[in-house]
Amino acid sequence: MMAQIQEIMGFGQDALTLFGLLFLRIGAFVSVLPALGDQMIPARVKLAIALVVVVSVFPAVNLPSIEPGAPLVFLFFSETLVGFMFGITLRFLSHALLVAGAIAAQSTSLSQLLGGPSIDPQPALSNIIYMAGLVLIILADLHIKIIWALVELYRFLPIGVFLVPLDVMTWGVDSVASIFGLGFVLAAPFVLVSLIYNVAMGIINKAMPQLMVAFVGAPAITAGGMILLFISLPILLPIWLQRFDAVLAAPLQALP
Repeated sequence: MMAQIQEIMGFGQDALTLFGLLFLRIGAFVSVLPALGDQMIPARVKLAIALVVVVSVFPAVNLPSIEPGAPLVFLFFSETLVGFMFGITLRFLSHALLVAGAIAAQSTSLSQLLGGPSIDPQPALSNIIYMAGLVLIILADLHIKIIWALVELYRFLPIGVFLVPLDVMTWGVDSVASIFGLGFVLAAPFVLVSLIYNVAMGIINKAMPQLMVAFVGAPAITAGGMILLFISLPILLPIWLQRFDAVLAAPLQALP
């Protein structure tokens, strides 16, 4: 009877340890996750989401063998770092929408229309594209995809695996570079329209110097930018969603 009680207590202790380690990685992941980890989401809601995800992932993860008396500080730090890096990778992808919106707004004279709901005011065009992207990933079953991605991440990067600092630094540089690359690709139609507009205004100004081309062209580029936004957004957002889903489908490729 005592042996059975000790076995049950040992199992409960292992389960509690596993739950805590899962919460470290998943909690850090959810805290920076796009949509679910934004500043507008209350901390209690983030905590509840993290606990729900932990419960969902718990049956698919095995606890590694931990020697009695071994220091757990490095293990706690490693799990938190892995979760944070995976979440910040997805956050970087969402910020590519803000970069694309900023480039598009600057190209179409819409950069100073309105401020955004953030510490640093964003152009209204950036907020439209960003919020549309967040709505799209939520409608595309984000909650199911992140659970599946975390299970795959634990399969290929189990608890107790430490990351190499040099690889982490390289990953950070590549991730930041990818933000601007993807953002420029998404904003390419607006840059092209801006180039055509400026060339046309230069030709008109050369042909008719007495015409105030700035007063004529400003409403045209503004209206053209808004029309181009509504035409191109249904095409550009699926491209961004494919990139987002690719990271969730292969989470190990997103990490060093």
